[in-house]
Amino acid sequence: MKIILPGGTGNIGRWLVRALARDGHECVVLTRRLQPDAADATGARQIAWDGKTAGPWCAEFEGADAVINLAGRTVDCRYHERNLTEMMDSRVDSTRAVGAAIAAARRPPRVWLQMSTATIYAHRFDAPNDERTGHIGGDEPGVPALWRRSIDIARAWEAALDAAPTPHTRRVALRTAVVMIPERTGAFHVMARHSRLGFGRFGDGRQWMSWLHADDLVAAIRFLLARDDLAGAINLCAPEPLPNGEFLATLRTALGRSVGMPVPRWALEIGVFFLRTESELVLKSRRVVPARLLASGFEFRFSDWPSAAADLVKTWRRAPTP
Repeated sequence: MKIILPGGTGNIGRWLVRALARDGHECVVLTRRLQPDAADATGARQIAWDGKTAGPWCAEFEGADAVINLAGRTVDCRYHERNLTEMMDSRVDSTRAVGAAIAAARRPPRVWLQMSTATIYAHRFDAPNDERTGHIGGDEPGVPALWRRSIDIARAWEAALDAAPTPHTRRVALRTAVVMIPERTGAFHVMARHSRLGFGRFGDGRQWMSWLHADDLVAAIRFLLARDDLAGAINLCAPEPLPNGEFLATLRTALGRSVGMPVPRWALEIGVFFLRTESELVLKSRRVVPARLLASGFEFRFSDWPSAAADLVKTWRRAPTP
């Protein structure tokens, strides 16, 4: 297949492109930062775009088989107004641009997988959020007002997908949990380094962690590309979320560390200020389950965190430093 991947140069994109290229697919990456040789390590072609306006890149959509849109500014930042605006605009503008390119194609791609986020669900402890009964967030009592901005971005992101005039293209919103990629960058690297240094749970550790092994991300993408009967919102996460304290204790076990010093909320807020990130990323309770994937017959290779953590640590230890 010919697969177009806007935003395919990030951590998730690089992992996914390598896997799809190994499968024999032709991968075309749309990027704002074109590399000098216009190709990445997999041999995937790179095409320049600005993520919002039509250009020569639109020609790649003619006769393509699939689009996987991963574009969007990283959420690993301080949530001040400029960054929040960039997070919103980069997601909504790129989704609209992709939708317009698909709509203009005489032979449009048959499927559009659009990145979204599990953060769209409410901060809750009482029950898991699935695609049918899950609570969309934004009105939870007792949570910081700033957390609503993440919900607003997520809802606008999916609204842009829903509004796209692409009746001949199947559309899937990938409500994705934290993807654990065993490299020396990204979320898993930060968590492993934190745990190896002897730090433990964040806050009271009760908040739920939803996660997904990088290999299961690839497998789920392959599954969704092939299943013409699946459209709409799909939760991309492992079926066994767990509280933050248990999650990090299991990771320490995989790393061979027996003790973890808890990080109280006040200390976390100081730490994230100097690290230029936000505490919401680890304090919000994201209890999300992949009901539609499981009901459709998808089988996870890593459904539980102990086996996933052991595998990730093994690969992470061998990963080169960028």
